[in-house]
This record gives sequence, C-alpha cells and structure tokens, in this order.
Amino acid sequence: MGLNFRKSISLGKGLKLNLSKSGPSVSFGKSGFRQSVNLKGQARTTVGIPGTGIYYTKTSNVKNVVGGLLGKDDAKGKKTADKAGKGKGKAAETKAAAAKAPKAAPAAKAVNEELIAESKAKIEEFAAGIDALKSVHKQSDGYIDWEAIANGAVSGQLKELQPFAQSVLAGDIDAYFKVIEEVDPFDDLLEFGSGFEVGTDDPKMLEIEFQVKSDDIIPTEYPDMKASGELVMKEFSKSAYYELVQDYVSSTILRVARDTFALLPVQQVIIHAVDKVLNPATGNDEEVTIVSVKMKRDALATLNFERIDPSDCVESFESNVRFKKTTGYSPVDRVLA
Repeated sequence: MGLNFRKSISLGKGLKLNLSKSGPSVSFGKSGFRQSVNLKGQARTTVGIPGTGIYYTKTSNVKNVVGGLLGKDDAKGKKTADKAGKGKGKAAETKAAAAKAPKAAPAAKAVNEELIAESKAKIEEFAAGIDALKSVHKQSDGYIDWEAIANGAVSGQLKELQPFAQSVLAGDIDAYFKVIEEVDPFDDLLEFGSGFEVGTDDPKMLEIEFQVKSDDIIPTEYPDMKASGELVMKEFSKSAYYELVQDYVSSTILRVARDTFALLPVQQVIIHAVDKVLNPATGNDEEVTIVSVKMKRDALATLNFERIDPSDCVESFESNVRFKKTTGYSPVDRVLA
C-alpha cells in the first residue's frame, strides 16, 4: 500500500463518485472507497480519509486472457525452435538434404499436413476469441434475491451476504459499494483488460464508467493460412476493426447492465463507455466518452439476449452514440440521470 494525495473524481455533470469504504482499517459505512482497473490490467482498491484528499491504494494483478490472440506465444515458440536448431552443423545439413531427396517426400508431406492442422487450430482459436468479444452480453451473473437473504432462506455462498441484506433493502448506498467489493460482479470482464468505476448518490440508480481500452483489447490483425500451411497475420480493414470495437463496446455495456440489475435492487443504470479517439482539431488521441446510455430494469428484462444485435439494442435506449464504419466512434455528451 502507498500513501497518496488526489482530488475527487467526477464522472460527469451532476454526478459525483460515492466514496464508500473498503479494507480492514476503515469502519463500515464511512466514506472513502472506490475500485478501478489501471491500464496494465491491475485491480485497484482505494480507501480514502474523508475530507483530507488522502487515500491508500492496494493493487493486485488481473489476468488478461486476450493477450494471446495475436500469436505472441507462437513467436516465442518459433524463437525457441530457431535457437535449438542452431549449432547442429553437418547433421542438420544432412537431414535437410535427405528431406529434398525423392525418398523423403512422404515424410515432408506428413510434416505439411501437421503444419496445416496446427494452423487451422490457431485460426479457430482466434475466431473463438473474437466471438467471445462480441458475445459478452450473452452471459450474466445469477439474480440475487435480497428478501430471501434477509429472511435466511438461502444457503451456500449467498449466506455470506446476509450481513448486508437489511442495509441493501433499505437503500444504503455504502452497503451497495460493499456488496460490489465483495461480489466483484465485473471480475470476468476485467480479464479482457477493460476497467470500471462505479458511483451514485441515488439508491435507485448506479452510474458506471466503462473504460474500453480498445488498443489493448481489440486486435488489428487476424491469422490466415497459406497453401503450404504457414500461418501469416493480415491487417483488418478499417471498417472491420471499427465494427469489432462497436460490437465489443455494445456487448459489454449490456452485460454490465445485466450484472448490475442481478446484483442490486436499483431501477436504472447509466453507463458511460470511455476510450481514446482521435481529436481532428488537435491531431492527438484523447480519452473521451464514446457511448452514454441509460437503461431501466423493466425494459432490459424483456430482451432476448441470444438474438439481439448489441449495437442496435443499445441505441434503442436513451443514449448518445456517434459511430461510422469508416472512422469509428466520435465523442458524445453524457446522458444525465
């Protein structure tokens, strides 16, 4: 833990982070808590001392499961193989000559077939990773019945939430943040590398900032296979890349809304997606809000998440979005509570 000073963080006009508590050194119900994830994919818990601007930060590593999509492990494996192949001298040359001889043709064919099978498997693995980025919304945490927990009508892990039940049902915002800390509803989304900050001053609503980090998450290249079976990387077209970003952002927004409503008895959630985009006026990449949407519990409950188009669905709610296939997202104003 390190001792730091900072100013309060604003999530938009009329909104302040509700700084609840976290950590063994701070009493329950006092202000001074927030959680986020930094650019390195590390979970960060912050405990503040009210009115002082002083806070402690505890950081823990978060696994990033998308890092292998660009074949970095393959490059490492190739480097190891190249190193192992050096220094074999005449023995290696003899084997190479034998491979060129007619009698070695069947062996060469077997090697090619193995290479082709290996390349196909890597392409399929990449495709599965891309599908995961576009299908985040299809899964969600199970609904938590706080009335049942308060009445002791639950078992297993849900019993651990019983100390918070009455406070949650009473709309205690500090209890909301403690539950978010304990349950960690966005933990699997953190594995992709994105970050989240949660705030509210209204027990019927949560406001969540979703830090996209598309440069870290969305691949710019995809694997393809030559006739020989050799794997090569090709660059996505601009439209294909931006559409993938749009799919991931929209899908994640829906998932965050689903998990929020499953976890807490709030009636609406406002989600702001933040990312770095080009500001043509300055020529620099700047972190701005690219999607802002307000979703209500009842409306979200009517959706068939297996069949919806995530981007069309997000725009069907009260939202601010500006997206073009050729240029991607542009900055927008935030939806207000």
